[in-house]
Amino acid sequence: MPIKIPNQLPATNVLTQENIFVMTETRAITQDIRPLQILLLNLMPTKIDTETQLARVLGNTPLQIELELIAPSGHVSKNTSQAHMLSFYKTFDDVCERTFDGLIITGAPVELMPFEEVDYWPELCRIMEWSKTHVHSTLHICWGAQAGLYYHYGIPKRQLPHKLFGVFEHRVEDPNFILFRGFDDTFLVPHSRNTTVDRADIEAVPDLKILAASEEAGVYAVKTPQCRQVFLMGHAEYDRDTLNKEYMRDLAAGVDIQLPQHYFPNDDPTKMPPVRWRSCAHLLYANWLNYCVYQTAPYDIREIQQGIRTDD
Repeated sequence: MPIKIPNQLPATNVLTQENIFVMTETRAITQDIRPLQILLLNLMPTKIDTETQLARVLGNTPLQIELELIAPSGHVSKNTSQAHMLSFYKTFDDVCERTFDGLIITGAPVELMPFEEVDYWPELCRIMEWSKTHVHSTLHICWGAQAGLYYHYGIPKRQLPHKLFGVFEHRVEDPNFILFRGFDDTFLVPHSRNTTVDRADIEAVPDLKILAASEEAGVYAVKTPQCRQVFLMGHAEYDRDTLNKEYMRDLAAGVDIQLPQHYFPNDDPTKMPPVRWRSCAHLLYANWLNYCVYQTAPYDIREIQQGIRTDD
């Protein structure tokens, strides 16, 4: 089944060329089926890249998805045109009266700042509080995961001695849990971050369960009861060249950046990096959509407000 995205969204052409079934709003109105309503809070600076990456993994399932895009209302994007933002993005106030099957909160390049100093932190807190009663399952990614753990459970992020940058091996700690159903014992995920969350801090919270971790990259996946909230510390959705673009950008800007680990063949940045995490990404998002959202969400989306409570 297709993913339904706004008419003329740049991701449409990219995904169509990859033979991913995309349905525009115009065609979708003729379909007699309730698609899953997924809200994407895009905090990444390269918004079009992030839209495409997430639409790709969300669209590769038998489920029909309707994707809505929002961004912080008071924050002006420096890397995405205002025309694009006005055409495809809504504000939280535009959607806050609605209910959604799923919410995705992306990472953001603000991890070295205290949460409270991020200009859109108050709005993000409002969205995370709202999600308890208006969203069936929320997926937090990278800084979004750290922000969610801090807001909901008071777990702090901690600065790393150097940037965690590269593609790292992870081990499934609970192979019977639905989010990692079908996974091999180990899998690869890209990371790009300067901060982390300590395992001991997570384990001190009874409602949190660690599902996968890495010896080099630390905890990767955490969930709350009934999978109402899922926290992913890395970027399984990244493209082949995402880390390369970041590396080259920082080099050009004079940033003291290390070579991404386990990424370029023989650590040679002139060689094309192989994609070794794509199957993991597609299976992970398919499992989240199927088991954490579709299998348990109310048939009538309006019932979410009556069915969802906090994880207490």
